[in-house]
Amino acid sequence: MSIHIGTSGWSYDHWHGVLYPHGIALWDRLSYYVQRFQTVELNSSFYRWPRNGAFKSWQRRLPPGFLLSVKAPRLLTHGKCLYAPERWIERIKACWHELGDKRAVLLVQLSPNFVYDYERLRYFLQQVPAWIRMSIEFRHSSWHHESVFNLLEQYGVAYCIMSGAQLPCVLRATAPFVYVRMHGPDQQYLYGGYYSDADLHWWANRIREWEGQGKEIFVYFNNDGGGNAVYNATTLRDFLR
Repeated sequence: MSIHIGTSGWSYDHWHGVLYPHGIALWDRLSYYVQRFQTVELNSSFYRWPRNGAFKSWQRRLPPGFLLSVKAPRLLTHGKCLYAPERWIERIKACWHELGDKRAVLLVQLSPNFVYDYERLRYFLQQVPAWIRMSIEFRHSSWHHESVFNLLEQYGVAYCIMSGAQLPCVLRATAPFVYVRMHGPDQQYLYGGYYSDADLHWWANRIREWEGQGKEIFVYFNNDGGGNAVYNATTLRDFLR
């Protein structure tokens, strides 16, 4: 399958009664998630990068064909702003090996305070091995520059397409795959709101266009409040069927 649709994270207290029943253990939430979706974006890794053993456990626990995207640690993306990335890249590589055939895309979300720095980005891309599929989410407007898109194309890295409050929605495909993060339709606040059927039909048409170009597509909904991400991801997947 060339289209993968899921949510950003799977373990939310307010998803009881939406995705999993009330009263289940935290450990069991993933087992309910994989019954509904075939991919997920791990967000907790942004705050604390998991040990190698956690990736090995996911490789074992996740069902065949399931794909896990993982968000890069904030110490690399926000603390160091990609400066001297070698130590973190070595840790990521070791974990990526453990994940094996369950690995999807490494998401690198840059700080909104990190402004355009072509040479630093180029150096970072040079250090990441080509066998790690990667997408970069630029939160500062200065990065939306043709030189950046060209650089991403050169290294086969996907520009992260964003939908969310005060974020530019730039439909650029810079890699053999497309990575989309749906942060919610609310115009004032990120991660809020419920995408209408009209919104999702529009996105379904864009996804079909990318699929027609031979792209593999990953879409993750990040509007978790009220279970909106679960409902929207399910609806979009149904439209594409």
